[in-house]
Parts: sequence; structure tokens; C-alpha cells
Amino acid sequence: MNKTELINAIANQADISKAAAGRALDAAVDAIKVALKGGDTVSLIGFGTFYVGERAARIGRNPRTGKTLQIKAAKSPKFRAGKSLKDACN
Repeated sequence: MNKTELINAIANQADISKAAAGRALDAAVDAIKVALKGGDTVSLIGFGTFYVGERAARIGRNPRTGKTLQIKAAKSPKFRAGKSLKDACN
């Protein structure tokens, strides 16, 4: 399912226009981004939890030259599925 198909599904289930569903989806995604950037977690009961994970700095290797290089520490968004979502998939 892509974004357009998700917007259509939201519009049909909520009985709202596709434009309103698109704005609602964009607002939800933006709110999650802002919360994660601020260091918060976003928990949607029954669906799952979005959080920021941290990767430590490490030494990597350039596959073309074989030369070692230092890879900086990084933060990345992560998602942990909730029980209801896991059960729906099985």
C-alpha cells in the first residue's frame, strides 16, 4: 500500500474527503516527526511505538578501496509493533 492508497482507505473508512484524509495523514506524520526530533516516544496503544534508537560510532571499510574509515554515531527512527498489530499479522 502506498500513500495514495492509504489516503483513499482513510477517506472511505472515516467518510471524509480525500483532501481532508491527506491533510490528516500529513499532520499525523509531521506530529510524529516533531516528537521524535524532540526526543519523545510516540505510543499508539494497540498499534505500536515510534522511538529514536542510537547507533554507536564504529570503524567501517570502504569496499572499493579496502581503506578503513570512521563512521559517526547516529540516531535513527525505530518502530516496535504492539500486540494487536502483531496478532493481526498472524
